[in-house]
Formats: sequence, structure tokens, C-alpha cells
Amino acid sequence: MADLFDSYSTDFSQLLSSISTHLNKTLPSQSGEARKSTLRRCEMELEEAEEVLAQMDVEVQGFPQSVKSKYSVQMRGFRSELDKVSKQLNSQMAKSSGYDPSNPFVDSSAADLEANNSSQAQRQRLLQGTSTLEDGQRRLEESNRIALETEDLGADILRDLRGQREQIEHSRDTLRNADNSIDRSSKTLSTMIRR
Repeated sequence: MADLFDSYSTDFSQLLSSISTHLNKTLPSQSGEARKSTLRRCEMELEEAEEVLAQMDVEVQGFPQSVKSKYSVQMRGFRSELDKVSKQLNSQMAKSSGYDPSNPFVDSSAADLEANNSSQAQRQRLLQGTSTLEDGQRRLEESNRIALETEDLGADILRDLRGQREQIEHSRDTLRNADNSIDRSSKTLSTMIRR
């Protein structure tokens, strides 16, 4: 489980690094369609990073309690980094659309576009959360099914062992009876020989 978490962690870090590189190095020298294309790429990478973070969260929920707190702290750090990059991206997108937060009446269409993007991002997060919840529910049901099958198998094994015990006890009784019969026969033969 920790290996899978580490793999997700590496993917997450690479995505954040890529977004930061685009925002801090590539974007300042761009304009027009190239800038919009870079912002779209950053947006897609941000969504992918959110999906990876959701998968990491699912993995952490399955960890034993002894190590869970360590990974939970790590998850909070990842979430904080993601929020920071997300704010930076939203700021760049606002600049790109010509929206000035200090004067919201200058370009209301840009404000509407940003609100729509924000709403879509929230909807996407909600859908991802629902998907993660359903996946967790499915895993829980699968674990429950396996536990019930294991319980049935254990009951079958106990029944088999009980049957084998009864057979062994019956064989022991038969041997004891045979031993008694041999003793009686031996005594009878000894008596006959003496006579």
C-alpha cells in the first residue's frame, strides 16, 4: 500500500512542478493563444493532480492506524500545495481574461466566466469525491464478501475436523475392543493348554 502511495506522491509532485514551471517561467513570456493554451494545459494538470490526491486519500484510509497519522500529515501538506498552485492559476486566468478584482464592474463577462469556471471546478471535485466514495464503498463490500466466504470456509473446516475426530475415536474404541478380545482369547488358550 505504501508503495502505491509513494507512486501517487511522485506523480502528484511532478504535476505540481510542471504547473509551477508553466506559471512561473513559460507564461510570463507568452500572450494570446499560446498563453491560453498554456493555461488550459495547467488547468488539465491541476485536475489530474486533484484526481491523484483523491486516490492518495483513498489509500491512506486503508492504512493501519499506526502509520495513518504520518500519511495524513503528508496529505495535508499536499492539499496545501495544491491550493496554493490552484490560487496562482486562478490569478493568472483572471489576468488573462482582463478581469480586475479591484474593479469588478469593468468586465463583468470575465467575472461570469471565472465564476462559471469555479462552478465547473467545484462540480468536478464533487464528482471526483462521489467517485472516490463509490470506490471505497465497493472495496468495503468486496472485503465484507471475502470475510463471509472465509467464515464459511472456516466453518466447513471445523465440521471436517469434527468428523475426523469422531472417526478417530470410533477407531480407538474398535482397537480397544479388539485388544480385549485378544486378551480373552489368549487367556482361554492358556487355560486349554494347561488342561
